[in-house]
Amino acid sequence: MIVLKPNHSSTWRNNQLVLLALAVPSLGIAAVFAFFGAWPILPFAGLEITALGVSLYYVNWKLEYRHVITLSDKALRIDKGFYAPRKTWQFDRAESSLAITPENHPWEGPSIALHDNREQVRVGEFLNRDDCLELLALLRPELRVGTYSTPSQTHI
Repeated sequence: MIVLKPNHSSTWRNNQLVLLALAVPSLGIAAVFAFFGAWPILPFAGLEITALGVSLYYVNWKLEYRHVITLSDKALRIDKGFYAPRKTWQFDRAESSLAITPENHPWEGPSIALHDNREQVRVGEFLNRDDCLELLALLRPELRVGTYSTPSQTHI
């Protein structure tokens, strides 16, 4: 089983602490201004902290995306989703192969797809170059390379 996930620089708990560290001074200053008669600043300070909190939550949620590749003797299964699989593909292992498209730029990783005779599924599009090459090193001994093309020949 191979689990692919985006780089996650901070946990949701750390994001909450950052939000709290920014909210206390911001709302404190807004409260002082409101005390001296500039009360319209309070809704804007609250709106600012709310927007930051929603943004941090959205980014954290997007970073929970996973690709799970499960290889067995007879089957290849790919699950994609947040927290739980939302979409699943299952291929016969004997008919499965890799489709590799080299990177356009030296900083990018190659594009990797798993396919059989009927369908093709791209995996690891969110991986950085080093992680993408590590994924290829894990998959090459397990599956044959069915397609290796130049970047201009195919778009997956």
